[in-house]
Amino acid sequence: MKTFSIKPSINEKKQYISCPVCGNDNFSDHWDCKKFSFVKCTVCHLLMQNPQPVFEDLDNRYNEEYFQYEQENDQIFFDLMLKGLKDIHVTPGDQDSVSGKSFLDIGCATGLLVEFFQKSGWVSKGVELCGPAAEFGSKTRNIEIYSGTVDQAQYESESFDIVHCSHLIEHLNNPGTFMDEVYRILKPDGLFICTTPNVSSFQAKLFGEKWRSSIGDHMFLFSTSTLKKLLKIKDFRIVKVKTWGGLGRGYGPLWLKRALDLLAKGLHFGDVMIILAVKQ
Repeated sequence: MKTFSIKPSINEKKQYISCPVCGNDNFSDHWDCKKFSFVKCTVCHLLMQNPQPVFEDLDNRYNEEYFQYEQENDQIFFDLMLKGLKDIHVTPGDQDSVSGKSFLDIGCATGLLVEFFQKSGWVSKGVELCGPAAEFGSKTRNIEIYSGTVDQAQYESESFDIVHCSHLIEHLNNPGTFMDEVYRILKPDGLFICTTPNVSSFQAKLFGEKWRSSIGDHMFLFSTSTLKKLLKIKDFRIVKVKTWGGLGRGYGPLWLKRALDLLAKGLHFGDVMIILAVKQ
């Protein structure tokens, strides 16, 4: 089963863009998903939709329907994010001192992770494009969530010790300018944590265009290689890369899923990856 995706409007405008990793303008056809498709950069091999919807139309997708999806699954997503953070040893308890430490979650949905860091003593904030989700999180959890994009929030330079985003970067029109903004607002030696689908995974290669993450809301599908390239170009130093998810539920017997899930972590071919990087 594919990941949840909003049905796009038939009136969406589209634009062609250069590869945000290497700047190349040449692409080869890769996956035809009927109503949208993914092409591959002929230089760095990044997968992306091109042409892709302009920001204003993408913005309209993150509406009340998207909020209901986030709200219904917020505890599941929070538990998965916490597992990812534990895998790379970056939780509030892993830090030497939390006094004055600051945390930003971009694409924070209803803000459970923001609330978790705040209750752990951090100065914790969130950014969320979906207006209803941002409003709900701010009011019910007593946390600060900016409704919009991180560049619209206009945080001061060198504001945060940790910037985190989970299943966000693949939704953006321009992950390169996003990384520029993350770099600007991070303190020197600050940590950036990014979780995103892994197109170099076993499942992506097995299922191709039917892979669960090949959906219309994903503008980009990174491999561990292409995401590391982007981070290095933006002056980040890679600290850790972990993957998980060897086989989805229902695609085989439980013993096979357990075996592949274990191997996926050890051999880095999991369905989802998390990268920990430091601002140089």
